[in-house]
Amino acid sequence: MMTSMDNYREARQYLDDQGWGSGSSATDAMNQVQQVAEGNQHPSSTELLAALVVLRQLRDDLARWEPALITAARELGTSWAAIAPALGLASRQAAERRYLRLSPLPSGTSGAEDRVREVRDRRAADRAVSDWARKNSAVLRQLAGQIIGLPGMRPRKLAAALSEDDPIALLAPLTAVRERLRGSHPELADRIGALTDQADQLRTASNESRSRDS
Repeated sequence: MMTSMDNYREARQYLDDQGWGSGSSATDAMNQVQQVAEGNQHPSSTELLAALVVLRQLRDDLARWEPALITAARELGTSWAAIAPALGLASRQAAERRYLRLSPLPSGTSGAEDRVREVRDRRAADRAVSDWARKNSAVLRQLAGQIIGLPGMRPRKLAAALSEDDPIALLAPLTAVRERLRGSHPELADRIGALTDQADQLRTASNESRSRDS
């Protein structure tokens, strides 16, 4: 008889020993649970508890596999509108919200709702900064070009970002070269600092605005 009714491996082995099927895969585990729950035999109390332990692990596995599958689909370009019906949901918003609920929580959050709110706040802030970068595209590109043209400067990441269509790509490499410019070209370093300060202020304002609205 099992000494503990909370260990998955022991529960699987116990059901195996009692003749409720065998095997190591998740499908085998599901078959065991199904046989105990729907079979014509009469399971004992211990067997039922063992099946519940196995079911708990399967539930945890499913909760882990679902966001992994969604992530893989999104990386292949699958839209949320296409994912929603596969999950049995009516809208892309519901599908994205479910994904955020199931995704692993970052440290410092207290629950799935915090994760949903955190991601949405970050996206709203990113949109605000992106809009600002597009409006100031000429300024950002002119500054990047000036830095790339300096003698002895070979900021490859900045050069690559300058070739992209979206000027938001320039912010990170500009910030990265700022320290290198402090000694030789402090005026350029100050211009970068002023621009990144504006971006940070936009993020802060966006987050504060959403906090007041929530």
